[in-house]
Amino acid sequence: MVRKYFAWALDTSKASHLRVLGEVPLFKGMGENLLRKLLVDLVEKEYEPGEVIFHEGDRGKAVYVVLDGLVKISKRSNAGDRTLAVLGPGTHFGELALINQCARFATAAAERQSLALIMYKSYFDDLIRGNSAISSKILLNLAEILSNYIYSNQPETAETQTSS
Repeated sequence: MVRKYFAWALDTSKASHLRVLGEVPLFKGMGENLLRKLLVDLVEKEYEPGEVIFHEGDRGKAVYVVLDGLVKISKRSNAGDRTLAVLGPGTHFGELALINQCARFATAAAERQSLALIMYKSYFDDLIRGNSAISSKILLNLAEILSNYIYSNQPETAETQTSS
């Protein structure tokens, strides 16, 4: 039992995972010790090329961090599936699931053999209750990410047009 709580400090086999996590905007500003603690309870999963990670409309249950490979995010439309993004190592997707478990906005599928870390909402909820150092960083980063989404999807105003 005690070993689990200190496993993050003893495990040196996940150095590449720590480097990738350190690049992920959702975990910005966390030192290596916090990232190690976080890594202990994240689930690692491999996806085969073409394997769907989640479908548009599915209930959101987790956020995903791409460790290796490529993940395509696509949205259904009248003209067929439209690719919104292709994500590589050091990126994350599905972050709205940390706020609520609303329907997924798009489909995520592995473009090639991919490896991802998964943070389930239930684990994040436990972090909020028990580890304010990690959860507060994630919440602040999540707020910044979401505000950037909103800002980047706004039409240009006269002010932004003249300042460009």
